[in-house]
Amino acid sequence: MRVLVAGGTGAIGTPLVRQLIERGHVVTATTRHPERAEHLRRIGATVARMDGLDAASVGEAVARAEPEAVIHQMTSLSGKLDMRHFDRTFRTTNALRTTGTRHLLAAAQAAGVKRFLAQSYTGWPITRTGEGPSTEDEPFEPNLPRAQRETLAAIRVLELSVLGAPLAGIVLRYGSFYGAGVWDALVEMVRRRMLPVIGDGAGVWSWIHVDDAASATVAALEHGEAGVYNVVDDEPASAAEWIPYLAELAGAKRPMRVPVWLGRLLAGDVVVQMMTAMRGASNEKAKWVLDWRPHWASWRDGFRHALGATPTLVAPRDRVRRGGAAA
Repeated sequence: MRVLVAGGTGAIGTPLVRQLIERGHVVTATTRHPERAEHLRRIGATVARMDGLDAASVGEAVARAEPEAVIHQMTSLSGKLDMRHFDRTFRTTNALRTTGTRHLLAAAQAAGVKRFLAQSYTGWPITRTGEGPSTEDEPFEPNLPRAQRETLAAIRVLELSVLGAPLAGIVLRYGSFYGAGVWDALVEMVRRRMLPVIGDGAGVWSWIHVDDAASATVAALEHGEAGVYNVVDDEPASAAEWIPYLAELAGAKRPMRVPVWLGRLLAGDVVVQMMTAMRGASNEKAKWVLDWRPHWASWRDGFRHALGATPTLVAPRDRVRRGGAAA
């Protein structure tokens, strides 16, 4: 299949392009950073320089690629995250979720694209009410901190735009990413004891290794039905579980515990809610509809691998998929 990956040098874009080429797809990968293009060329992708917020730039890139499918992985998350000013930190990413999605969908429809996949997120956007891990059918959380509301609105626009478009629209709600190059800042915070357990640490996180996120995206491209899919591992984990475990693996001192009032004073409402009230997600739909399984089914094993504590026994691309094909 001819595939255009918009955002081919991002956290998911890089492993995704590699896995698509290994599967035999013809890939055009876009980037705003020409200095990152050589790596994409070396692994067999055609590179197109594209600004996702410029309609003409998007239209030209899509028209030249003549893709059968488009995968929207455009974000702008370099630099330090300011959790007190969450929406400000995500301002450009949110523009890519709204304006960028509009440009990309318009160009895709003009080019006759049949399948359109887009990156979304599960975790804090999903309702905190309900028992157990959330499913794709549950609503967004209505009572978020003020600092996150613009970001939630942008996620909502992206999802509705993709699902409402006159093509096969697929939304992939990824969990929290970890793996080489994407979680270095988090690991450093843990090593410096800058990530305490707040309150009871009951906020539940769903994690996904970047290679597993990429393999789920390939599965959705090849035989996914239109709709929303949670792309997470099998084991949602509370902050009280994963923070001390990561600290141990990283060779750090045990994390501090602070009361909620102090956590709010030090880090703000967004962090407090993520650490005390967030809800994990179920991957059952992705596993059965997409015939996909995460290689790192537990974040515990994945964390060890990502920190170099254990060798890789089976590479993600060696997993057996439907019909005996390698992922």
